[in-house]
Amino acid sequence: MRAPSSDLPVVFDGVSLQAGATTILDCLSLTIAPGAPTLIVGPNGAGKTTLLRLCMGLAVPSAGRLTWGGRTNTAPTRRAILFQRPVMLRRTAAANIAYALAHAGIPRGRRPGRIAELLGRVGLLDLAQRPARRLSGGEQQRLALARALARDPELLLLDEPTANLDPAATRGVEEIVLMAAQSGIKIVMASHDLGQVRRLGGDVVFLVRGRLCEQGSSEAFLNTPSTSEAATFVRGDLVI
Repeated sequence: MRAPSSDLPVVFDGVSLQAGATTILDCLSLTIAPGAPTLIVGPNGAGKTTLLRLCMGLAVPSAGRLTWGGRTNTAPTRRAILFQRPVMLRRTAAANIAYALAHAGIPRGRRPGRIAELLGRVGLLDLAQRPARRLSGGEQQRLALARALARDPELLLLDEPTANLDPAATRGVEEIVLMAAQSGIKIVMASHDLGQVRRLGGDVVFLVRGRLCEQGSSEAFLNTPSTSEAATFVRGDLVI
């Protein structure tokens, strides 16, 4: 029995994406490889969300080539994406996960145990029967993470998942993300929070106006940025 193909590395080879006359990503060449989290950072409008959508296969390049594990046009069965404001189904927390498991093709008999495992993993087991839309913002984001993990992804794409959360809720989400990374899941996460970049570690991809401006370890990016734009961003000043 042949092992499933991997979606990693994800390789952007001169990828551009345009919307009308607007260039959102401009000739991006980048390799996202297995390992520590990759943090996508940059000012608003830099193209962070678009990069994640391309990784997921939700957008198609206007130019260039994008491959997953050396292949093009692969079904995103080993990928999952979580947006800043996830939509909760009008069901309980447990039923939200059951829906994700059914969609992933998990046999019905295996779902109850998997639901309990996932809810426990994100600290929501005691809230299994609570309507998902009555959960707090942080709890909803953790439930959304559990739904994404239900797909057993190799690649988990996160679009500023803590942007609207208080510090305690942010910490809870970050702990889940780090545990997922430690389990072997490749995390690619857009963030505007430099403190979060420091806490999560890994690699940084710094975008400005749709172009790759700097790439390297989070430590180097934060402490010894090599471009003036990165130095400006790290200082907290506006990047024009």
